Amino acid sequence: MSAETLEYHHDLHHKAYVDNGNKLIAGTKWETETLEFIVTGTYDANAVAQNGIFNNASQHWNHMQFWEMMGPSKTGMPSELESLIKESFGSIDAFKEAFSAAGAGQFGSGWCWLVKEADGSLKVTKTENGVNPLCFGQTALLGCDVWEHSYYIDFRNKRPAYLSNF
Repeated sequence: MSAETLEYHHDLHHKAYVDNGNKLIAGTKWETETLEFIVTGTYDANAVAQNGIFNNASQHWNHMQFWEMMGPSKTGMPSELESLIKESFGSIDAFKEAFSAAGAGQFGSGWCWLVKEADGSLKVTKTENGVNPLCFGQTALLGCDVWEHSYYIDFRNKRPAYLSNF
């Protein structure tokens, strides 16, 4: 990710979710709750587009995961995760293909995820807009932002190239 993309993505887009979310929860019952509780407590699959608190809180949570998962301290895949991926997908390459296909296949804005289900199994999934694995009781292990602001400066309209580079 280029410095320019990082600046726009982190310093403008992510910051806007935080600032807007904080304004929306000020003086409400959500003001003292954890971010995860706000996300799960405000999620309504039938009214996501109209739910400003959910959208901003969820996108803040998504981006916190994104930065943490791809941060500079990440030097490689933990061996336990590598074993689970190989067991679930057959190989690391097969996982990468499934993950990239999910992200490339997400129509419009959204995210692609590697999640752990309650039974311990791994799955590649995608979500639209700001919806995330918390909404479905899943644990996010890897998430990739496929909103255009994540890749357009560096990759223009080539989302698959962005995902291959991810």
